[in-house]
Amino acid sequence: MSMLLLLCCKESRYRALDLLGCCAAGVFLASSLLNMVPSYMIGMTETFSNLGVTLRFPVPEFILAMGFLLVVVIEQVVLALKEQSGIYMTEKEALLVGSNVQPHDRHPQCSHQYSRTVQFKGRGFGGDADVSSLSTIRIFVLVFSLSLCSVFEGLAVGLQEASGQGLNLSLSLLFRKGLIALSLVIKLTQDQLRRVAVTTCLLLFSATCPLGAVLGISLRQTHTTPQYQLARSTLQGLAAGSFLYITVMEVLTYALSSSGQRISKVTLLLTGFTAVTVLLLCLN
Repeated sequence: MSMLLLLCCKESRYRALDLLGCCAAGVFLASSLLNMVPSYMIGMTETFSNLGVTLRFPVPEFILAMGFLLVVVIEQVVLALKEQSGIYMTEKEALLVGSNVQPHDRHPQCSHQYSRTVQFKGRGFGGDADVSSLSTIRIFVLVFSLSLCSVFEGLAVGLQEASGQGLNLSLSLLFRKGLIALSLVIKLTQDQLRRVAVTTCLLLFSATCPLGAVLGISLRQTHTTPQYQLARSTLQGLAAGSFLYITVMEVLTYALSSSGQRISKVTLLLTGFTAVTVLLLCLN
């Protein structure tokens, strides 16, 4: 009886995390499409305007795409290295066991193609090693891109010389970053990270915005140089593109992958998206 109650409690917890994950996906999607990407585009346009450069090629969009594709390249390189390592170990084992190896075992590439199917078990992915590698990479990119964008937003606060404008930006960041931090905790908990890892990621994300503000205060005299603006906008574009990839390929896909409660999931997804939209409308 106690085992049955324990299983019911775990199942209820997983369902609740699934629903909260959909809300977090909406928050990330809105933050990417309505805040990070537009802020980057505006900053890059101002940078080229200050440089007196007339663009005949969509450079801002190209940098954004490079950030998107950068994560794809990193993921595929890591998977390729893992596959080569697995093939080497299989061939070494085949040489050791000699005649016990069946003919089809001598060609691990063929059987490997059939074994790389991703299964969704209830709340998430199965135990496939490739999926685990992808998830680890995407979690790292998610936290890194959020932290990098948070540094740049902190820079914007620190660079404000008028105290009234700095206060308004600080209040806006406080509400938005609080909502994103809550969504980040939900996402990391969904991925079954240890509490130490979740706490570390949250502390890292929380520290980046104040760090950016301190850097902005120290750079008030030099922030108008075109070289600084170009470097800042480029990094911001790469981070925004990487975050957009993770949001679409990892967070959104993960949130909607499991069966059941489809209407509730879509409703919570739209709720998270709407919450960020309302915050941006009210605080900007």
